[in-house]
Amino acid sequence: MTHDMAHGASSAQDAEERTEQSGHGEHAGRDDRGDHDSGHDAHGDHGGAHAGHTDHSGHAEMFRRYFWGNLILAVPVIAFSTTVEGWFGYDLPLSGWIPPILGTVIFAWGGRPFLSMAWRDEIRDRRPGMMTLISLAITVAFGASVATTLGFADLDFWWELATLIVVMLLGHWQEMKAVGQAQGALQALAELLPDDAERVTDSGTEHVSVSDLAEGDTVVVRPGGRVPADGDIASGEASMDESMVTGESAPVRRGEGDRVVAGTVATDGSLRVTVTAIGDDTALAGIQRMVTEAQESRSGTRRLADRAAAWLFYIALAAAVLTFLVHLVMGEPGTGLVRAVSVLVVACPHALGLAIPLVVAISTSVSAKQGILIKDAGALEQMRQIDAVLFDKTGTLTEGTHRLTDTAVVDGWDEARMLALAAAVESDSEHPVGRAVVEAAHEAEAEVPAASDVETLPGRGVRATVDGDRVAVGGPALLEELGVSEPEGLSEAAQGWREGGGAVLYVIVGDEVVGAFTTADPIREESRAAVDALHARGVSVALLTGDSRAVADSVAGELGIDEVFAEVLPEDKDKAVGDLQDKGRRVAMVGDGVNDAPALARADVGVAIGAGTDVAMEAAGLVLASSDPRGVLGAIALSKATYRKMRQNLAWATGYNVIAIPVAAGVLAPIGITMPPAIAAVAMSLSTIIVAANAQLLRRVSLAPDQVA
Repeated sequence: MTHDMAHGASSAQDAEERTEQSGHGEHAGRDDRGDHDSGHDAHGDHGGAHAGHTDHSGHAEMFRRYFWGNLILAVPVIAFSTTVEGWFGYDLPLSGWIPPILGTVIFAWGGRPFLSMAWRDEIRDRRPGMMTLISLAITVAFGASVATTLGFADLDFWWELATLIVVMLLGHWQEMKAVGQAQGALQALAELLPDDAERVTDSGTEHVSVSDLAEGDTVVVRPGGRVPADGDIASGEASMDESMVTGESAPVRRGEGDRVVAGTVATDGSLRVTVTAIGDDTALAGIQRMVTEAQESRSGTRRLADRAAAWLFYIALAAAVLTFLVHLVMGEPGTGLVRAVSVLVVACPHALGLAIPLVVAISTSVSAKQGILIKDAGALEQMRQIDAVLFDKTGTLTEGTHRLTDTAVVDGWDEARMLALAAAVESDSEHPVGRAVVEAAHEAEAEVPAASDVETLPGRGVRATVDGDRVAVGGPALLEELGVSEPEGLSEAAQGWREGGGAVLYVIVGDEVVGAFTTADPIREESRAAVDALHARGVSVALLTGDSRAVADSVAGELGIDEVFAEVLPEDKDKAVGDLQDKGRRVAMVGDGVNDAPALARADVGVAIGAGTDVAMEAAGLVLASSDPRGVLGAIALSKATYRKMRQNLAWATGYNVIAIPVAAGVLAPIGITMPPAIAAVAMSLSTIIVAANAQLLRRVSLAPDQVA
């Protein structure tokens, strides 16, 4: 989700206010999607369609601003630190005042979100974790530094305090960018509806807000206009573009008495529609609710770093207290305090805090450059465990457009002449089949004559006068209307097309059928490679589509797909995903239409094709920038590489603490090995460098389709 930098400052301020007021946590260990406001009418205020969501783009902007502001303040704190001056052998004036003044500002400003989140989201709920550990670390460092400045101790932690807060702000900024799942699916659904409608009155028509419509009203839908509410056609005919609801590209002819759905488009005719459902009762609102329920039903991914941080909190706190008590009993309270502080400093989650978000940030960058957009780090992590992939057919495994695939003519006729006549009749058509015929004629470089007296026959075909002959193009219904029978010479070809799920259209000159053709939605060349590669990895492949069983079986047979779900409605797709999950399958759903949104949200991983609708992309956890289905393989490869780096970084970060904490506590003091606070800080910084360097190795991962397929 992009953020308009022109109003970034105000958005950041809003995010800060939400951080203080919202009851939802935004730290790594929570499912912070917030509560969906399912009470909005589908035709209500577009801007409020997802008002209940936590705004991760706002949080990312807030932490970005915090990071850069505190980084600027941290530079002089570090440069004027007496510890750093001692390391590099220089002495600056005002070293005794600049670190305390600026360090206090950094603690109060940069530390505020961590302290706030620790109290609100962890301490108050008795679930201490990473935020509590960060807060404890910066509080101890601040307290020790203040005590030193006032002459009560000799522990210079101002530079460490500044470094810790800046690094944590950087990590959290990247985390908010990487793992904040966009919550715009509901708004995108709402925006399918027009803002106003043309309502029929006794004196004519009037323009009213969609929210003012009531059941029983009659509205006018003009060519190219969207239906404002569910209803029945009172008068008129039009080819309806229902792709935003059904996901299928071919328009459907609707006439008097037929039901139309809010958000669909009348492409070539005017309609009068009697409203039968408004608000939450519309089909679009139903899909809206399914997206909401599916997103809320999927539990948030509890990050490994949070689990490790929860243990680290208790271990570090116990070790620090025990260290101080042991030395207190031994009569060495000063030594005990120093070593207790060393324990807390060495356990500060620099490395642990970056172990996951830095890997995610790098994998996000790498994948974006190679055509995979990560919207949910949890989805990326789960992708490695997927054992079933469900592909939507239209626009995913197929190209999503009609193309003329085969022709046949009667004896004495030439295919080029037949195609030229058909293209002449269809030359002004906006119907996908008509466009396919015209495009095929152009590709064949056929000379298309001019047509006149063009007449559209709703639901049957088109006819016109071409070179003095009356030429018609249409399906079996047109043959029946004209009283023309299918020639025997075309029967075999036509039957084969029908069995393959194709529609048969005839070209009629005068009262004679001279030829026929069929169109289809071509299978992408990359689809076979994608299915084969998934099978090679032990992943089963299923096909979900609203098309007929014959069409679905034809595509599945050609690609070697394991399971087919045909003639399904949006809720059936959602249910199909749920049924597979109930059987213990880990499911990835790949789709591009509005009707895929509930299934994308319900699946363990939703993968949207980048050329698809905004709603599909908002509901998914991963988005393929291209329409190449082999991108799923790249996502699996990236998931495995990313998870491997996560585990390596966590192993290092926790293993480092297993060794460093006892040493800092003085366990090896009897043999002369100790870790004063300054060395503890160096060790902590070194662990961060190692974690960062290991994460950078992800940039070597290639996700190119020809290399992962």
